[in-house]
Amino acid sequence: MPELELTSIEKGIIEGLLANEKSMIVTLLGWSKINSGSRNSEGLDLMRSALRSFFASLPGEISEPALAEGQYVSEKGLKQTVEYAPALQIKVRRDAPIQLVLTGHYDTVFPKKSHFQEPVRVDNDTVNGPGVADMKGGILVMGHALKAIEASPLAKNIGYTVLLSPDEEIGSPGSAPLLAELGKKAHVGLTYEPALADGSMAGARKGSGNFALIVKGRAAHAGREHHLGRNAISAMAEFTLGLDKLNGQRDGVTFNMAKIDGGGAPNIVPDLAIGRFNVRMLKTEDMAWIEERIQLLINHINAKDGLSAELTGGFTRPPKPMAPANAMVFDWVKQAGSLLGQNIRWSPSGGVCEGNNLWASGCPNVDTLGVRGGDIHSDREFIKLSSLTERAQLSTLILLKLASGEFDAAKAKALANTGEIIC
Repeated sequence: MPELELTSIEKGIIEGLLANEKSMIVTLLGWSKINSGSRNSEGLDLMRSALRSFFASLPGEISEPALAEGQYVSEKGLKQTVEYAPALQIKVRRDAPIQLVLTGHYDTVFPKKSHFQEPVRVDNDTVNGPGVADMKGGILVMGHALKAIEASPLAKNIGYTVLLSPDEEIGSPGSAPLLAELGKKAHVGLTYEPALADGSMAGARKGSGNFALIVKGRAAHAGREHHLGRNAISAMAEFTLGLDKLNGQRDGVTFNMAKIDGGGAPNIVPDLAIGRFNVRMLKTEDMAWIEERIQLLINHINAKDGLSAELTGGFTRPPKPMAPANAMVFDWVKQAGSLLGQNIRWSPSGGVCEGNNLWASGCPNVDTLGVRGGDIHSDREFIKLSSLTERAQLSTLILLKLASGEFDAAKAKALANTGEIIC
């Protein structure tokens, strides 16, 4: 295979992105001020409207597909149907020989009443603000890269679908079916989660599951008829300790009880407890072991007089290994980075994202093409502003090489279902 070079046309397109740097920063600061927490429907609508305007200059069709309904267990133990805001979807050149899917999310983890609402300039290269890295900065990078490649005569060789979802931060419960559909059809996926501050990217990713356990007991007077009560919180506490003891029993598998609801007045034996927990795993085959161990703990509760336990939820994202197809896509990123003087590195991550969903549908992908930043999911979240242009240039070159055929997307897709893990 001949050594890759940066052509004069590619160089001109990539250098042209430098002129966008100031406008990118202005746009990012405006987007950061829009609270688009996953449960803030009004803020999500405002953010989606801003994004629709931003992507309007791309050729193709813009739509707002409705997402599948979800389920949530209330603090009263009731299973409720949840409706999510629409996604934003842009389809360009559906009949092109190579099809790509580019994904991102416009929701953040910060609720409507969060104290963290405004971006603040820390220094010349750093802004602290909600969503600046995760992942409104990444959406900017994606958009400017797509707009840049449309200036190339090679753009006709690739078609793409952009999907921006409103529910990634809560596990993509509504957008998961749409991600699966797009992943099956695409040769390669590009996702714009943030890289670390030094530019390092996530390689292999663990899988994840979110569950809620509903335990019901029997209420009684805590003094006069304590013996007639069946304490649901005590049963949940026993379950929680059993769950925690599973940590360390299987390589890479972790259990985390995150929240317990239930109880009331101290003179009443509580008859309800809801425990919400997360599970992470390295391998797909770990899931059966996890389910078996959880069920044993549930059976222990159900065997007791006057107590019952019901499990809801499930595995939301399967593991994403560094399989040959994913390794090929990462190598492309490294090659493109080298041509631009960027040293691209990656390492395994316990975190999950839409890249897990795409891989599960057979789509090789790289999922940390967003900006350099850090302290995400906290009020210390920051972005390195220089990475807006830097990462837009990286994505632009990747897209141009895919359009030229120097990066063989069809070959990556063919490798996607081998099942082999190389590291």
